[in-house]
Amino acid sequence: MSHTAVVHSMTAFARAEQAADFGTLKVELRSVNQRYLEPTFRLPEPLRALEPPLRDALRQRLARGKVECTLKLDAADAGHAPAVNTDYLAELAAALEIVQREVPGTAAPTALDLLNQPGVMDSGHRDSEAIFNAARTLFARALDELLDARAREGEKLAELIRQRLDGVSREVAKVREWLPRIQQAQRDKLLERLDAARTELEPQRLEAELVLVAQKSDVAEELDRLDAHVEEVRRQLAQPGSKGRRLDFLMQELNREANTLSSKSLVAETTRSAVELKVLIEQMREQVQNIE
Repeated sequence: MSHTAVVHSMTAFARAEQAADFGTLKVELRSVNQRYLEPTFRLPEPLRALEPPLRDALRQRLARGKVECTLKLDAADAGHAPAVNTDYLAELAAALEIVQREVPGTAAPTALDLLNQPGVMDSGHRDSEAIFNAARTLFARALDELLDARAREGEKLAELIRQRLDGVSREVAKVREWLPRIQQAQRDKLLERLDAARTELEPQRLEAELVLVAQKSDVAEELDRLDAHVEEVRRQLAQPGSKGRRLDFLMQELNREANTLSSKSLVAETTRSAVELKVLIEQMREQVQNIE
């Protein structure tokens, strides 16, 4: 499946490896859900300079997710002693002289301290440009695989959400079908109570009481909004680009209408439907948390 799919999960894993004359490069990408894009990089010191371009490449392709990027280099000449970068070591020595002159009493670093400074030890690779180019190409390949994995998982999430949307639509249709009978039953119940109490109300007062009962049991607006939100969720699922935060907002709106429906319920049927709606919406909300 191509990573051009319209729904992408934020949970995925990709791994790529390449062997060359200079050694073996390995890239691993792990992605989990996160409100924003949060990449972290673990690179070997000889490839540390690659972090900015790799970070830019990642940001161009992903919008959300916590992404761990690990790049390893098993050098072909790893058994040989690395060389000291004397030019850089001289720069460090000059800087240390300034520090000790400006801040008397500053402890002098040991030779081991200096060797452990990033950049002091030369990796010994004569063709660093070839390694950098290979690392960038391998990273791009791993990123493609990650996007494909996110797309495959995203389509599964989208299908689960669509199934729940179908369930929401069925419950809304049930309540809509019951609504006239529910309202008539409430009117009849009010008239029965008045008759049992042998109370006669003026026609205007009686009509006002009937209108009040009808208003309390009328959930047509909530049903209309539920239908509208369902259609908007479907539309968002079909749109390209990042949509997770928008879908999360729609889940809140759906839940708000389900709660209102529950609070206005006067019969067991609508109460059961309201409960089922809230279960379906919560199931969708859990899936939405993983969508980019």
